[in-house]
Parts: sequence; structure tokens; C-alpha cells
Amino acid sequence: MQAFLKKISVLFAVMFLFSAPIKLMAQDNNLNTVTTAVPFLMISPDSRGGALGDAGVATSPDVNSLHWNPAKYAFAESEMAFSLSYSPWLRDLVDDIGMAYVTGYKRIDDQQAIAASLRYFSLGNIQFTNQEGTNIGEYSPNEFSLSATYSRKLGDRFSGAVSARFINSNLTQGQTVGGQETTAGTSFATDVAVYYQNDVRLNRLDGEFAWGINISNIGAKIAYTRGAEEKDFLPTNLRFGPRLTLELDDYNEMSFMFDVNKLLVPSPPIYKTDSVGMPVYDEQGDPVIEEGMDPDVSVVGGMIQSFHDAPGGFSEEMREYNFSVGMEYWYDQQFALRGGFFYEDASKGNRQYFTLGAGLRYNVFGLDFSYLIPTDQRNPLSNTLRFSLSFDFEAFERQNR
Repeated sequence: MQAFLKKISVLFAVMFLFSAPIKLMAQDNNLNTVTTAVPFLMISPDSRGGALGDAGVATSPDVNSLHWNPAKYAFAESEMAFSLSYSPWLRDLVDDIGMAYVTGYKRIDDQQAIAASLRYFSLGNIQFTNQEGTNIGEYSPNEFSLSATYSRKLGDRFSGAVSARFINSNLTQGQTVGGQETTAGTSFATDVAVYYQNDVRLNRLDGEFAWGINISNIGAKIAYTRGAEEKDFLPTNLRFGPRLTLELDDYNEMSFMFDVNKLLVPSPPIYKTDSVGMPVYDEQGDPVIEEGMDPDVSVVGGMIQSFHDAPGGFSEEMREYNFSVGMEYWYDQQFALRGGFFYEDASKGNRQYFTLGAGLRYNVFGLDFSYLIPTDQRNPLSNTLRFSLSFDFEAFERQNR
């Protein structure tokens, strides 16, 4: 086992060093974005991860690890902690859309820990109208998820975790749309994660090397109408990457992290059209696929198919990977400065942005901020300050004693 882990560590180290050229691979401007239902599950919920360019699968364990990699909880230093985060959404346009995130964990003993979280996304107040344009009421569409996880050490440096999640997406408030009665979409999902960390020494500096893998939101498809035959995939996601932390001296510490993400859902195929651009159907009434593969498959089939079904072949498959690079500096474990960059190919959504942030730790409380700066197109989090407030119960008990 130790030999295997060393090989994996070397692999991630090489990936970290040569990650920059990856995004320079062949590109084209054919837009073919992979979409799923309930994308709010992929939003960075806390300000620390948000300030690191949405990197977090191998960052040092903290109270918000459930989203990034729940296996990290087994290595958490404090016995119990709690956190509250809030992220305004589309603040340049409206002021009543945002996501709240509450999470906490408890270490059972030195080997295992449990954690839970609530993610709530409010779409504000929306005036609904019928086909004639008559107002039929004002509603507050929302989505939320409840998650719980169990994390356990599988060795001195290795841990694993399994999470369960309930998802509720109530976007239409039961209205009739297109002659069909709508309902809230619900589903259950699970995460499977592993984490590894080990002390290292680099150029006379003590430090720590870590890597993690998290496959999240593995669950049943979701629908918004009763008896629907067509359902949408959840945002099943593969996240992996390394971290390197160096202790510069007794007071200063620097960490570098790199995350790779890929949605494990089928890529949209290219459908055949006639001379006037109308879709061509086969004898069963299904549209004819010209390039790519049929996306109407099972959840597990979609996860496997997602690695080789892009209409553009291997070059397009590589463009479906997103990359996050982050850097974190700590002074005396009390003040932190953070920065990061997120890259998504132009043909797959074109999300590209820099992030900045800071963190403070004072006795039992922690406060983190993050700010997003888009490089090209606008972002729902542009010009928005996000914050996270954490509370360390073990530090509180020490202070009382």
C-alpha cells in the first residue's frame, strides 16, 4: 500500500509541474457546453475555496471540507467546528438572489469524523404570468441540499469518506407550464472521496505534500414534471489534484494547490439536419446523431461514456476539463492572504477568472473573504464580496478553561 501511495504522489507532483501547458492544447470555437440540472451544487460555497480559484480537493482540512473533499475531516486538528457562508448572486442586476451554506463537523476519535451541511439557493421573488400575460402570483423559487458524511483514516497518512445527499429543486412552485403540471425535482446522491498527506522536506524547508480525489453527486436523474420520461443528469463531478505546503520559518507558511474538474455526464452530440437546417428523425421518431454518442443512458453509463463521447474526439474531451490554481499564505496561523485562477475552455462555457481573498483567525472565531475578477465575460459573482464565518468549539473550551 505504501509503495502504491508513493507512486500516486509522484504522479500528482508531475501533473502539478506540467499543468500549465495543458490548456494550450488544440482548441476551436465550436460551442458545445455540457449542462446538467441543479448546477447550484457546483458553486463554491465558502470564501476560502472561492479565493483559491475554486481549488480545494487537497487543501488543508477545515470545516468546509464536505464540498471539496470530505475525506479530509479525518485529519482535522480541532475536535468540532461550525461555519456559515453567504454568496450573493447576480448582485449587479438584483439584490435578492444568493446562496447560504451552513456546515459543521465532529471528530469521533483520532481515526474518524462525521459532518453535515445545508446548502440553500434562493432565486428571489419572481412574478409568474400565464400564456396571456396575466399575473398569477409572486413566488420565491429555491433549491437546497442536505448532506452528511463519514470520514475515516485508512492509515497514518491516508483517509476515505462517503457522503449522502438529498436534493430539492423547486423552480416553478407547482405551476402548470405548457399544459403540464410541474413539481419540485428531488433526488438522492452520494460522494466518494480519498485524501493523502505526508511530511516532506524541500530545499531545507519543512512542509507537507497532499493529494485528493472526490467524485461527487453520483445520483438518480431529476425531473420537474409528473411522470416525465426525459430526466436530467445531476452534476456528477470528478475533482482531483495536489497541494504543497512549505514552512518558510516559525511564523510564515505558503501553500500551492492545483485542482482538475470534469463533469461525468454525457457530452451533447451533434444531430443531423437536412438542407434547410431541420432535424432529421429515424423510424422511431428519434433525432439522428451525426457525431458523438446517444446521451440517453443510465447514470453509471453516462459516467463511463463521458470520457470518450465528445463529438470532436480526443481534443474536445480534453477541453471538458477545468483547472484551478491557488496560492495561500499564512502568518502565524492568524492572518491569511489568498489568490487563484480558474480556467474553462471557451467552447465549454468560457468561465475564466482571477480570485482574491483574506482570512483572519482570532481565538475561537475565523472570518474569510473572497472576491472574483472575470478576465473575459461577466460572471454572476462579479463585483461581489463573499464571506464565511467559522467557530471552533475546541478553542472555545480551551479559552473557558
